[in-house]
Amino acid sequence: MILKVKNISEIGGVVKAPPSKSYSHRAVILASLAKGTSRLYDMLYSEDTLASIRVCKALGAQINKNDEYLEVVGTGGNLHNSSKEAIDLANSGTTLRLITSVSALSDNDVILTGDDSLKTRPMGLLMDALRPLGITTESLNDNEKAPILIKPGYVGGETNIYGNVSSQFISSILISAPLSEQGVTLYVLPEFKSKPYVDMTLDIMRKFGVKTLKGHYLKHDDCDMEHQSCRIDEFEVNKQDYVSCDYTVEGDYSSASYLLALIAINGGKAIIRNLFRNSKQGDKAILNILQQMGAKVICGEDYVEITSTGQLKAIDVDLSNAPDLLITVAVLAAMADGTTNITGVAHARVKETDRIDTTCRELEKLGCELVEHEDGMSITGGVSSGVVDSHGDHRLAMAFSLIGLKHDIRITNGEVFDVSFPNFIESMAELGFELELQNE
Repeated sequence: MILKVKNISEIGGVVKAPPSKSYSHRAVILASLAKGTSRLYDMLYSEDTLASIRVCKALGAQINKNDEYLEVVGTGGNLHNSSKEAIDLANSGTTLRLITSVSALSDNDVILTGDDSLKTRPMGLLMDALRPLGITTESLNDNEKAPILIKPGYVGGETNIYGNVSSQFISSILISAPLSEQGVTLYVLPEFKSKPYVDMTLDIMRKFGVKTLKGHYLKHDDCDMEHQSCRIDEFEVNKQDYVSCDYTVEGDYSSASYLLALIAINGGKAIIRNLFRNSKQGDKAILNILQQMGAKVICGEDYVEITSTGQLKAIDVDLSNAPDLLITVAVLAAMADGTTNITGVAHARVKETDRIDTTCRELEKLGCELVEHEDGMSITGGVSSGVVDSHGDHRLAMAFSLIGLKHDIRITNGEVFDVSFPNFIESMAELGFELELQNE
């Protein structure tokens, strides 16, 4: 379907940010591993998080949704795969990565698969890191990608993994580690990208009763202490149990970036609720980015207020710890004065798409002047009307819709925002930006 602007009224107002996709994934998985019954409030029910719910049910958790919360009766870590076929995770790379390690806790085989896009995601780095922990995995197509068979057995011990491909590999090992036979010591080798996502994992693990020891050291005696590229991060997770709890999912800064960018590009004033000042989400960096570009941002305890004249200026920004902001920032850059340099996101090439390549190619369709780099892009502000393709990437569809504030834009395969932000059209409409989906 084609996503396009239906109407633009006075831009601004008050809207609630959608629940965090990252925390929703982790909450249902940890509740499923815990002893006892958890109540998860303000869960995000998107295509991706529903994949996590499905696989947790298949592995033995009892999960029921009511009007106020999601009730999860945990397994206490005693998993059994009830699915006779491969478990279909659709397009949820997060679910695939987090559940691969967890599946080794099952007392029988687990096969994880998904759609054609999911089957392109590289998993070899995680599979290699699991081997020293006594976990046997097999890529059934012999290409280090899904479908993946995970055999029962999780001894634990020591392993290491490079931190520059996906923080979800690290989170996967950490989440499963407490329920291994011996506990796990994990060494994250340089460079460690997207650290805030691992901080989020450790944060929610604490909420469910698990403590992790964290430290770091430098590989070489003669290192400059200010130089972090040879720093090794160490995580020690002793054998312990997850404990059920009542948990409320906070708002999602990734999804809120579109609401905030709407005001920044158009001009106006808005309050986005359910965004917490003390959040550990790396994508909270969008607030500083928007301020640097010329917007005024005020952070309350549980809301963000943004005011903008609509006149944005170019900046230099390193998104190594917030790769999900790449497309939003790229669109902001295309609507700003000057040349913006985005760096640090080589790992964005292994997301739903190669996000560096697809973002550049689609901006070029709109006449944008840019230079693609291995780890980012340089974008000179200025775009025109046109038609772009989402490539099945929810973040591209949502971010590029913002160009519709000032130019006629049509986005094919535009319905994919359901992956992370099912109420995207409704939330944008609350701020005066009315979008619609039309059949192609």
